[in-house]
Amino acid sequence: MKQFSINMLGRIAVLLGLTLVLLFNVGLPTLQAQASQSPTGTMTAAESDCDASRHVDVSGQAVVNVTPDRALVQLGVQSNATTLDEAQALNVSTIKAVIAAVKALGVDAKDIATDSYTVEPVYSNYETLFIKGYRIRNTVAVTLRDVTKAGPAVVAALKAGANTVDNVDLYTSELRKYRDQARDMAIKAAREKAQALAKAVGGDIGCALTINESTSSYYNGWWWYGRNQNQNQWTQNAVQNIPSQAPASGTDGEPISIGQISVKADVTATFSLK
Repeated sequence: MKQFSINMLGRIAVLLGLTLVLLFNVGLPTLQAQASQSPTGTMTAAESDCDASRHVDVSGQAVVNVTPDRALVQLGVQSNATTLDEAQALNVSTIKAVIAAVKALGVDAKDIATDSYTVEPVYSNYETLFIKGYRIRNTVAVTLRDVTKAGPAVVAALKAGANTVDNVDLYTSELRKYRDQARDMAIKAAREKAQALAKAVGGDIGCALTINESTSSYYNGWWWYGRNQNQNQWTQNAVQNIPSQAPASGTDGEPISIGQISVKADVTATFSLK
């Protein structure tokens, strides 16, 4: 009987020992984590810099004004005739003359492409739908790698028989370069604004919690472009004018003035306050 009691006590002692070891291993990480905190319970410097509970929201805008080095000109020929064959023949001969006039300026054939082609009947009476003729509209898009040829191309096309100029787009072949430059300026402007706001209330900013880029500055079909740079300068945080490397155009009766286009960036950001 005594032997049995001693064995049982030994087993109980072993179980208690294992239980104490398990509890020690589970509790040690918690004790270590608590020990790593400052005695007062405040956050470390790194944690304070990124405290999302206190933050400031700002926006930053920037515009880079740059002289365009490319042009896309849409030239059209509208032809009317009593028969479809007559309208077609007239339109083909005229559009060929327009293309030849543009090529004479040194424009490659690969930079001239049909942009739109429509054929529609002309009715004398919409109630009876009596067709009295046909109208054909043919538009070609001309890419000019020498932007100074935009004006001469329009003049030459009109003299050759074009009767519509649907659109003239001026843009830059270095969009990525100026877009990145504008974005960097916009982010810098946002950060400076956040610092100024924080300083005004006796604080400072910490880390950036969020950064978003807006596409609202896309303009006129060409991303990041705008011709209304004078108006935008009143509302932008940062503006930079790139010196023109192209000769002046739009003089001596030419209809196109090159000027500058605006490559813009608009960002919003949230910074922590400390």
